[in-house]
Amino acid sequence: MDVLKKFFPELSDKQLDLFEQLAPLYRDWNEKINVISRKDIDNLYERHVLHSLAIGKVVRFLPGAEILDLGTGGGFPGIPLAILFPETRFHLIDGTGKKIRVVQEVVEALGLKNVTAQQVRAEELKRQFDFVVTRAVADLDQLLLWSRRLIRNKHRHALPNGLLALKGGKVDAEINALPKGEYAETYPIGDYFSEPFFEEKYVVYVQK
Repeated sequence: MDVLKKFFPELSDKQLDLFEQLAPLYRDWNEKINVISRKDIDNLYERHVLHSLAIGKVVRFLPGAEILDLGTGGGFPGIPLAILFPETRFHLIDGTGKKIRVVQEVVEALGLKNVTAQQVRAEELKRQFDFVVTRAVADLDQLLLWSRRLIRNKHRHALPNGLLALKGGKVDAEINALPKGEYAETYPIGDYFSEPFFEEKYVVYVQK
């Protein structure tokens, strides 16, 4: 929790309370359904929560905006972002039913009214969003293939609508593999968070 207070000093008491509830909830669910690796559960706030919130350093989602978390797994980055932006609506999807069940249970336990979760593939979705966010799901070219039709054309944010992907390692190769003419920007997470874990980790933005 200290890392959250360090890098997000503006968090309200209510938000801090919600973040604090994440650890016991995920520990409990991880005993039943392994959604987070055993070694990472002890580093939940740094490696999952704070990592997810790096997207919030790149763009401040507006009230009423709609965000899709594609391949949410156990609820990352969607749930931490939903706590950070309580007036923004988040739709979390994953193709694995047991993971979505965990997400739904965590959302209900926290009382988050701005989150919905659905077991569905991106190809099956019929609605559009301002941004698609994702973490460790697929290469950028595949993510863009899934995401493009799901991103609406009307822009409301300073950053035009697009894809925001949490990535690690050598991202240049993935960016170079994007179709010609695609506009992408790379934001090193180490510029926002000083912990060694975030070296060579990035938020990659691809504009629609």
